[in-house]
Amino acid sequence: MATARELGLMIGGLPTGPLNAITDVTGVAVGHRTMSGDGIATGVTAILPHKGDLFRLKPRAAVDVINGFGKSAGLMQVAELGTIETPILLTNTFGVAACTQALIRRAVAANPEIGRSTSTVNALVCECNDGGISDIQAMAVMPHDADTALDAARPGGFAQGAVGAGSGMTAFGFKAGIGTSSRLMQIDGEDFTLGAMVLANFGPAGQLVLPDGRRPVPARDAEAEKGSVIVVLATDLPLGDRQLQRVARRAGAGLARLGAYWGNGSGDLAVCFTTADPVEHAPQSAFALLRRLDDAKIDLAFRAAAEATQEAVLNALCEAPATLGRDGRHYPSLADWLKENPLR
Repeated sequence: MATARELGLMIGGLPTGPLNAITDVTGVAVGHRTMSGDGIATGVTAILPHKGDLFRLKPRAAVDVINGFGKSAGLMQVAELGTIETPILLTNTFGVAACTQALIRRAVAANPEIGRSTSTVNALVCECNDGGISDIQAMAVMPHDADTALDAARPGGFAQGAVGAGSGMTAFGFKAGIGTSSRLMQIDGEDFTLGAMVLANFGPAGQLVLPDGRRPVPARDAEAEKGSVIVVLATDLPLGDRQLQRVARRAGAGLARLGAYWGNGSGDLAVCFTTADPVEHAPQSAFALLRRLDDAKIDLAFRAAAEATQEAVLNALCEAPATLGRDGRHYPSLADWLKENPLR
């Protein structure tokens, strides 16, 4: 398949990073475990903010819940304490427990004092329902599948579309899945990067709006909005906890540009973390100095979040091939639609 840009869709005006991916943020790594066959099309996607021990050195983070029809794990503590302490796993709705178990076991193996002489660990797992294509009742995702995705995580480029957690996802009546994009920012002479990864599984058929104003309509009936989308934003920009949530909220602007309106049965959320000034689990001092962007300069990060989110969803759609659902419904490829309907 191809990316949105390769198919002629240009999104926003900020420059992209060299990979146009969340892994343009130094230290961030991504891995997939794709599962298919016997009615199964599901998997796990892992995002590692840095290569070290996340429990010992916690990236600062925030959550913005756009519409809370979801079953993710770990969001409440991230919202309360402003840090993440495990990799972020994306999977299907019924895979959350298995992925949570995998994250806890790995953290305990690296830190045997967890839950004994120190605090428990907050596993962070986000989900979307891939039951339109995969047999979700099969409970196919197991802890070892999460381990496989985690072990596969690498910096650099990675596959998009119907891979990992995105294997069985759909959006706007088309096949969708995993997508990513990034934006470069220069603030007072310093260079920074913001990257987005989405698990796109939302939007009724016929509601998608392309950057050029076209509205692709797949050859199928419109359905009520009942999907979900997970947005993970990563940046190296020094931001405070409140600012991280404000940036996370701007992911919603990128989704809205695509035609999303966050229906009653849609679970839509954004997690934003920064690799700047991580928090030590056992600091030597009672006080820590943190660098923080002046609020008067934050609009560029807002714009980057909206643009990267919008393009990440379009990449998820363009990189995914046409697929038959469990009940025989056809989910076409947006890439095929674009080739058949060139802009005139």
